[in-house]
Amino acid sequence: MESSDCIFCKIANGLIPSKKLYEDDEIIAFDDISPLAPVHFLVVPKKHIPSLNEVSKDLAPLLGHMNVVAVQLAKEKGVDKTGC
Repeated sequence: MESSDCIFCKIANGLIPSKKLYEDDEIIAFDDISPLAPVHFLVVPKKHIPSLNEVSKDLAPLLGHMNVVAVQLAKEKGVDKTGC
């Protein structure tokens, strides 16, 4: 489901241009247009999720997929050092 006023839905549907880093049927990842760090990208679902309050167990695979892609993109951009 899409929300007509959601900026992320507009980016996912190609209505707002972005510098795509990754895309598949479920998610899209792109560089932030106003980065607050040397590496700053977003990984968002193509399915409109209004807030974390709307997350249920059935979205666990999607959220896991988003995290795996985020880790891989971070490694590709050289952000793969861990703290402790």
